Amino acid sequence: MNTSTEILTLICIIIFAGLFFVWSKQRSLLKKYEEKYSKIIDVDSEVEKSKEKLKQVESEIVALKEQYRQKRVVFEGLIKQAAIYDETIELAELGFYKPHFDFDTSEKYKEAIVEIRKKQKELVRSKEAVFCTEEWVVSGSKSKGKTMVNRGIRLTARAFNNECDAAVSNVRWNNMERMEKRIEKAFDAINSLNESNKIYISRGYLQLKLDELRLAYEHAEKKQREKEEQREIQQQIREEARLAKEVEAAVKEEEKYLKLLNKAQREAEKAAGDKLVSLEAKIAALAADLKAAQEKCERAKSMAEQTKTGHVYVISNIGSFGENVYKIGMTRRLEPLDRVKELGDASVPFLFDVHAMIHSTDAPALENALHKKFDERRLNLINQRKEFFNVSLEDIESEARKFHPDIEFIMTAEARDYRESQSILAEKSSSKGASQILEAYPEAI
Repeated sequence: MNTSTEILTLICIIIFAGLFFVWSKQRSLLKKYEEKYSKIIDVDSEVEKSKEKLKQVESEIVALKEQYRQKRVVFEGLIKQAAIYDETIELAELGFYKPHFDFDTSEKYKEAIVEIRKKQKELVRSKEAVFCTEEWVVSGSKSKGKTMVNRGIRLTARAFNNECDAAVSNVRWNNMERMEKRIEKAFDAINSLNESNKIYISRGYLQLKLDELRLAYEHAEKKQREKEEQREIQQQIREEARLAKEVEAAVKEEEKYLKLLNKAQREAEKAAGDKLVSLEAKIAALAADLKAAQEKCERAKSMAEQTKTGHVYVISNIGSFGENVYKIGMTRRLEPLDRVKELGDASVPFLFDVHAMIHSTDAPALENALHKKFDERRLNLINQRKEFFNVSLEDIESEARKFHPDIEFIMTAEARDYRESQSILAEKSSSKGASQILEAYPEAI
C-alpha cells in the first residue's frame, strides 16, 4: 500500500469516526427529548383521554346535582317537621291563629274546657278514643290477646295524652298553630307505629284534644283582655278621684283669694294717700286672681260632673318614631299639656310636639271616631291601647274637622331637641371627615 492510499484510508477512518460521534450525540439528544415530552407526543391520544375525563366529570356533576336535589327535598321536609317542635324556627305557612270560640267571659271558657275534658273521658270510657280493629290471639288464648290489646290501648292513650298536655301547657300567642300541628303530627305518628297492632286513636278524640288546646289558648287571651279592661276601669276611677282633688284645690284657691280681697278692701276703707293707692292696686290684682280662680273652679266642677268632657290631642315625636307617626289620645285634665309632658318623660329620648289640642264635651267619642277611621294604620295591630298611627297629619286634620270645624292644627313639628341633636352629630361627623382627609396627606414631603 502506498503512502497516498494510507492517507486516504486514515481520512476515511477519521470521517467515519466523526460521523459516528455526531450520530451518537444526536441519538442521545433525541432519546432525552423523547423521555421529556413522551406524555404529549401522541396528541390525539391525549385529546381522547381528556375527552373521556371530561365526560366522567360531567357525569359526576349531573349525579351530584341529582343527589343535592333529593337531599334538599329531605332537608325541607325535616325543617317543616322540626318547626312543629322548635319555636325558634319561623315558617310563613304556620300563619296567624284565628279564634274558634267566642265566649263573653274567661269563666265561660273555663267551663267549656271542663266540658271538653268530660267528653274526652266519656270517649275513653266507651273505648271510642283508642280502639283495636282486630281480635288478637296470643299463645292460643283470646284472653291473653285481649290483655295485650288493653295494654297497647293504655300505652297509646298515655303517649298521645302526654303530647297533648305538653302542647296545652306550652301554647303561646306565637306558637298556637305550631302546637296544633304538633298534636296532629303525634296523632299520625302514633297511629303509624301501631299499624301492625291495629290500634288507632280516633278522629273524634283528636278533635276534642284540638278543641281543648284552642280553648286553653283563648281562655288565657280572654283573661289578659279582662285584666286590661280592669286596668282601664281602675284608671278611670283614679282619673275621677284626681278630678275631685282638683275641684277641692280650686275651691280652696278661690276661698284664699276671696279672703285676701276682703281683707284688702277692709284696709282700703281706713287708708288714705299713697297707702290707699297701693291697696287699690293690690285689690285690682287680687280681683283678677280671684276671677281666674273662680273660672278654674268652674271648669274643674264641670269636668268632674261631666266625665266625658276633655281634650283629644294629636302629637308626634319624630326623633323617637320617625315621620308621619302620630299619637291620637285623650285627657280629662284641666291642664292637658301636663299629660303630653308625662308622655315625653324618660321613656322616650325626645319631647313630643303638639299639633292639635281639641276640647270636646264628648272626648271619648271623638277619640274613638278618629281611632276607627285610622284603625288599619295602627303601628300596633294587636294592642288597641297603643294609640300610634302611621298616617299623614293632613288626613287627621281633615277627619277631625268633620266634628270640630274651627280647630287649629300646627302642621310643622318643631322637634327642637331632635333637630339640634342631629345638627351636633352632623357637625361632629363633618369635623371627623375633614380630619381623616387631612391625615391621608403628610404635612410635608
